[in-house]
Amino acid sequence: MRVHLGPDHDEHLAAAIVEGGGTLVPLHEAEALVWHGDVDGFPELPAGVRWVQLAFAGIEPFFRAGIIDPDRIWTNASGVYADNVAEYAVGALLVGLRQFHGSIAAAARPVQRWQKPVLDPQVRMLHGSTVAIVGCGGIGRAMIPRLRALGVDVVAVNYSGRPVEGASVTFPASRTAEVWTMADHFVVAAPATADTDRLVNAEALDAMPDTAWLVNVARGNLVDSDALVDALRGGKIAGAVLDVTDPEPLPDDHLLWTFDNVVITPHVANTRTGLNATLAPTVRENVARFIAGEQLIALVDPAAGY
Repeated sequence: MRVHLGPDHDEHLAAAIVEGGGTLVPLHEAEALVWHGDVDGFPELPAGVRWVQLAFAGIEPFFRAGIIDPDRIWTNASGVYADNVAEYAVGALLVGLRQFHGSIAAAARPVQRWQKPVLDPQVRMLHGSTVAIVGCGGIGRAMIPRLRALGVDVVAVNYSGRPVEGASVTFPASRTAEVWTMADHFVVAAPATADTDRLVNAEALDAMPDTAWLVNVARGNLVDSDALVDALRGGKIAGAVLDVTDPEPLPDDHLLWTFDNVVITPHVANTRTGLNATLAPTVRENVARFIAGEQLIALVDPAAGY
């Protein structure tokens, strides 16, 4: 099988292609493309390319650019980086509930002071709480054993409603609205589609307990930023940890920067360190499956948008 690796050479992915039974070739000779770059610079595909492996789990930019078509097989990195993002999400809950960010901010002020009387009422335990994972795919499944080890009960939401191992209950996406009153804290990890745009809106935020922390590791547009600002102003939730925002990057003058109970990180839940080494086993397996005529891992459905 002839495979082109782009936009440049990577030793981990190149080795995976060869180990899977492929041969590295120029693009014009390729039957398949393994692309570990961004949407910018994506090449025009020769007619002979029958399969494209992308290195991202969230591939909305490729859809928006009109790159993904129904004429060939597309695969992404869905589930590949689950452990990476799950670790961030659990840590984010701990940061919010334990008020680490408040103590860090106090230490950075010109005059430091002991803030225990201020912080104490806001410090809470994650142990004994219920966390709803909205979009409980690979990331959610990787979170569940971590959360259960901390004494947390989990409510899962996925597209089908098929039970997720380790969750106390699983709801289909069509019943997401019921979940906002069933948990103490919420992690958003769903794909960005037309159905999930502004999934966390004013109504959802109103339904959450006022002690809830919201964590978004999906895409910024799944949370209505204006509604979140209003909810924070009104004390309707305890706070938010956002690795993704809408818009992104978040403008310097955006109101979300003004809240002490909002932690914003620059889309680093899935750190780029070691990404290609993490992706390599999936590439190796998919090359072998393509040669054998078997179903590939992490197939993209062009009609569904992910």
